[in-house]
Amino acid sequence: MAKTLHGAPRRRALSVVGIGIVPLLGLTVGAAGTAAAQPVGTATAPASTTMTPAAPASTTVTPAGHGFTAALSGKATFTAGSVTVTCTVSTSSGQVPAAPGNHNAAGPVGSSITPATYRSCTTSMPGVSAAVSTTGAWSVAIQNGTPVTAGLSIPSGGFVLKTSGLASCTVTAAPSTAATVNGTWSNGAPATLTFTHAAVPVKVTGGFGCPTSATSSTFNATYKVSDTTDPASQIAVAG
Repeated sequence: MAKTLHGAPRRRALSVVGIGIVPLLGLTVGAAGTAAAQPVGTATAPASTTMTPAAPASTTVTPAGHGFTAALSGKATFTAGSVTVTCTVSTSSGQVPAAPGNHNAAGPVGSSITPATYRSCTTSMPGVSAAVSTTGAWSVAIQNGTPVTAGLSIPSGGFVLKTSGLASCTVTAAPSTAATVNGTWSNGAPATLTFTHAAVPVKVTGGFGCPTSATSSTFNATYKVSDTTDPASQIAVAG
């Protein structure tokens, strides 16, 4: 995970675009009431109650203005069809917005980040190697709540995975429009940003052995987020 939170505009809501992500912040609850038992011959219409979507909670990311880096903990996996690519090195960096930009009274705090890099990648196919390239304007937005949620936005075509060897394939994430990958944030020393079975829209091209029918990929990864301005401090999210 990574974010360059400096000077970025606030975002009032996160929606899932591109990389096959579901709406991150919206919440609609519908509850159907039950009618009490009535004497024979008496009928009542069932009660119905619909709750309107709750307003996004207040979000504050601290320390304001501090730089941070996000480093992969363990491994990141991308699965498209029957093929899984595993990378063991991934990093990104950014900056918490300076005050008052690090606070949003009714929504997420967002910022641009450096494109996440992925190295030391292998595939589940014998005789096939993989490499990942990333480009463009990436960003991240954090929304306070239970749990704290995070949206990693990738520009159209900003992530390209290529395999070589017995199968030459190209997997392009967010092939037609920008996409947001949904994850969760946990405060700690260091804080962590986790993506679990996050859906990512993809386009796969290539010949024999390439999962060209796949239109989405599943992404799993956990990043440790550290304060680079003051290593003794922790990047934290609150209301």
